[in-house]
Amino acid sequence: MRNYSKIKHAVALRYQQEKDRAPVVTAKGQGRVAEKIITLAKENGIPVEENTLLVHELFKLDLNQEIPSEIYEAVAILLASIQELDLKIRDNY
Repeated sequence: MRNYSKIKHAVALRYQQEKDRAPVVTAKGQGRVAEKIITLAKENGIPVEENTLLVHELFKLDLNQEIPSEIYEAVAILLASIQELDLKIRDNY
């Protein structure tokens, strides 16, 4: 079994209520690719969340694949916290 704790992983999700039935994997990578995904997200104001267990579940998925129902709750919690943060940031401007 690989030791994931030593290799950085990143997964990008998209969720558009009017288009997607569930969040979709739009990018994923490990090592330098993961670092690039994270850097690009930060440079573009996209929230980045560190959750090792969730990212490794998401990493098993293919690009453009919807997340499975088994992890809806975990992703919903993540998306809700991001939305709450977005609202707080907007209120401060």
